[in-house]
Amino acid sequence: MSDASHKGRQAGETTHFGYRDVPTKEKESLVAGVFHSVASSYDVMNDLMSMGVHRLWKRFTIELSAVRRGHQVLDIAGGTGDLTLKFSRIVGRDGKVVLADINDSMLKVGRDKLADSGAVGNIEYVQANAEALPFPDNTFDCITIAFGLRNVTDKDKALRSMLRVLKPGGRLLILEFSKTNNPALTKAYDTYSFHLLPMMGKLVANDAESYQYLAESIRMHPDQETLEGMMKDVGFVNTTYHNMTGGIVALHKGVKP
Repeated sequence: MSDASHKGRQAGETTHFGYRDVPTKEKESLVAGVFHSVASSYDVMNDLMSMGVHRLWKRFTIELSAVRRGHQVLDIAGGTGDLTLKFSRIVGRDGKVVLADINDSMLKVGRDKLADSGAVGNIEYVQANAEALPFPDNTFDCITIAFGLRNVTDKDKALRSMLRVLKPGGRLLILEFSKTNNPALTKAYDTYSFHLLPMMGKLVANDAESYQYLAESIRMHPDQETLEGMMKDVGFVNTTYHNMTGGIVALHKGVKP
């Protein structure tokens, strides 16, 4: 999808929910329904869908974050807390990690999981919309959003909100499914996404429809170059991206000037 058409769709009265056009004001509740449905099986499905490779993608995200002891970190769409848990151990007692998610079901699963892991004391849980982050300007040293941006209705607004709450010199890291230019890999990935993934969703989570949406949402997400351009447009500098697994996933980085 081109940058112009992407912005045009968001500026209008309709937006996409997977392959469906829906009223913009309804997308948030539709996405919420998906994640209320999948919250309890989210971690199991992540491991199955990626064959565990999502852990390597997240490890690279942490390495590129340059987060260190004492830092303030915001994990947007943090869900079940994989990144939050790792960051909490890095920042230590003098730092803080905020796990933010718009979906209260995902937030509860994440809170319970991290409590069971013994991660307490430097983690805060906040139900928040990425488009209107409830934090003061210049608060965080690093912001991450992993597999969440494609579900945001107004991505430009969310990126501006993230830029606002980052400290000057702070980093934004966006880990998200993206586009591969390998025709053979694209064909295999399409077969997997639109046939096997909904079947797994039905068997494991008793919910094929939500995983059909997730597959469609990946295809509707801006490609690597478009997303990097969007980051530059809102004010991020030193932007770059790294393709992983043949471009199936990309990690974008930007810095607040």
